[in-house]
Amino acid sequence: MQLSIATPRSFNFKRTMISHGWAELLPFEFDRDNWTLARVIDLGNTTPVLVKISGTRRELRINTSARLSKGAAEKVMREVRHMFRLDDDMSSFYRTMSADPDFSWIADQGAGRMLRSPTVFEDLVKMICTTNCSWALTEKMVTGLVESLGRESKDGRRTFPTPEAMALMPLKFYVNEVRAGYRAAYLKELADRVASGELNVSEWLTSELATADLLKTMKGVKGVGDYAAENLLKLVGRYDGLALDSWTRAKFIKVRNKGRPASDKKIARFYSRFNSWRGLALWCDMTRDWMDDGNSVAW
Repeated sequence: MQLSIATPRSFNFKRTMISHGWAELLPFEFDRDNWTLARVIDLGNTTPVLVKISGTRRELRINTSARLSKGAAEKVMREVRHMFRLDDDMSSFYRTMSADPDFSWIADQGAGRMLRSPTVFEDLVKMICTTNCSWALTEKMVTGLVESLGRESKDGRRTFPTPEAMALMPLKFYVNEVRAGYRAAYLKELADRVASGELNVSEWLTSELATADLLKTMKGVKGVGDYAAENLLKLVGRYDGLALDSWTRAKFIKVRNKGRPASDKKIARFYSRFNSWRGLALWCDMTRDWMDDGNSVAW
């Protein structure tokens, strides 16, 4: 079964897919040779379905592993729209970038939409799994969660686990099976709080809190510090935070400071002219070279 979704004129499928590392973490499966993104989507009371997503200049094409009811097809399309940020209004961002010759490529290429998961819970779990560790360890932890607790599709692929599925597991599962180390207690507590209804992370998408207050709320989750919270803010549409880590600091020194050391204050000053878009401007700046064909990218 094939579905299609019209995309905004400014949308860049390739740039969105590789906007950060999420495409490399299960249940996402990224085929860079063919520029497709596969994922198992949980349909609730029926068997999860595998979708494979490709892009053209005008639309996303979604091939499903089974015929879907009208309701299931609508759910798939909603989740794909959410993941690719198709409803995000980027016009102010692109106007701001176009006004600066050094950053105008961002608007020209349609960069800036950051791939996200279907749920804030999944994004939050993955963000905790990126803190203070190598990317290889992040992949190992996320793979362990998906393969152990995800719901299975007909071809054996699995969804990302629900908070309820994670909450049923004892702490030792996160220590011994997921190999989450000190993060084990954080993952267990997060799952318990979300599954019980004590914490509703999905409301962060539409929160009317000021960004500083929403950041404080996010940091109220154990295991979430400035880095994780400021990155998570980007995935709910807030771009104030720079989310500096060792990689972005080193890349700034190379790209913007001629190899000389730079303080966090200097990095902040450099992007301060972009105001509420400064975190996204920094991220696009640091990842410009992730596309092999550079400025020739059309979509």
